[in-house]
Amino acid sequence: MQQKCVAEFLGTFLLVFTIGCNVLTHNPVWAPVSIACVLMVAIYALAGISGANFNPAVSVTLAISKSMKGPGIDWKTCGIYCAVQVLAGILAAFSYAIMFWEAFNLTPAKGFGGLSAGLCETLYTFMLCFVVLNVAAAKKYSDLKETNDWYGLAIGFVIVAGAYGAGAVSGGCFNPAVAIGVDTSSAGMGFGWCIAYTVFELIGAVLAAVAFKIVRPNDFDPMHVKGQAAVLTSEFLGTFMLVLTVGLNVLGGSPAGAFSIAASLMCMIYALGDVSGAHFNPAVTLAIRATGLDPTLTNRMTGLYMVVQIAGGVVAAFTYAIIHSGKTFALGPQPGHTWGQVAVAETVFTFLLCFVVLSVAVHSKTKSSIMFGLAIGSCVTVGGFAIGGISGGSLNPAVSIGIASSQILNGGIFYKALMYSAFEFVGAGAAAGLVMVTHGNKDKEEAISS
Repeated sequence: MQQKCVAEFLGTFLLVFTIGCNVLTHNPVWAPVSIACVLMVAIYALAGISGANFNPAVSVTLAISKSMKGPGIDWKTCGIYCAVQVLAGILAAFSYAIMFWEAFNLTPAKGFGGLSAGLCETLYTFMLCFVVLNVAAAKKYSDLKETNDWYGLAIGFVIVAGAYGAGAVSGGCFNPAVAIGVDTSSAGMGFGWCIAYTVFELIGAVLAAVAFKIVRPNDFDPMHVKGQAAVLTSEFLGTFMLVLTVGLNVLGGSPAGAFSIAASLMCMIYALGDVSGAHFNPAVTLAIRATGLDPTLTNRMTGLYMVVQIAGGVVAAFTYAIIHSGKTFALGPQPGHTWGQVAVAETVFTFLLCFVVLSVAVHSKTKSSIMFGLAIGSCVTVGGFAIGGISGGSLNPAVSIGIASSQILNGGIFYKALMYSAFEFVGAGAAAGLVMVTHGNKDKEEAISS
């Protein structure tokens, strides 16, 4: 236990100290990447010692999972870890405060209240804990039946997903050790928000454990067979977090919106790819169905996937509207651009996204067991930066419909979502057709013969 405690202390200390240095050197563009990377490298360095929790919310969600007869840690270990992590967070916060002879207060950003900050902290702590459970605690990994070299990347880059958009609202803690450390070191400027933040984050941890049991019921009961509830919940959650991240980045004026959105997609793909296939996009679902490479994706399931994905997008869009007090943004050509340019942009880059999904996650000739999530997520980085100034870079009917649905609050016109979706489905169809030319239909023939 001594080694484990030292590992948890070291990882948490480095995380909080890195946060403080980034904030106090005023590094808004790269700070989330820096913080994500210190978490990632510390996870890879120390996961084999303590499990690399570095976060009381993560420890709590693991203990809840264990108490529900799933994978995780016992409550005694959880209590010890939480105490060590909070101590490390406080010492790290005082360390950067002494080094700079300056501190910063923990509070919702100007113009936002407790509800907005609480939703952000709850939802992205949920995402962080949920990804940890799925990529590091799931029984097939914890029992060493399978290995996954991408677990640290998936966990660390949840920070990139959350910090750019949600950080503009709450500061982006997602960790009680961070909240308590920051608030304690700046107590002279006011103290107390760390209590509320910790409550929000622990709620996120509880929700993550519940969702984990829903999507992986056989981890809790080996006799339980994964059914539609697990698959459809997976698609809803992945799409929800994707569209929420889109909205928060746009409304928050993020300097790296496409990168943050890509990170959210990548993390949720790694978390849920083996549950539902992690489509999170009706265009991707259509492309996979059109190739016939996945025999489990029947016409009925294709329809259910699309309905659930669109529902996730709509709920997420109204959630970011609530966080920003009813503020939304429009779907349509960006200033100086035409619908013709939008049509080409959305079609081409949705084609790219669907073609890469088919290549790295579906077809046996080029399927990647390690890089699939990064490759697919990077398509959003490519498309978002390339055509964000033309069409907004939706590339996903669930995103388009979600944005348009929330815009109705402010007099938006819904037909634009239908036009975007049409362009995106054309791109998906083109990807399905071309992948059969480049890769052949060997997978389809094998699926039929079996």
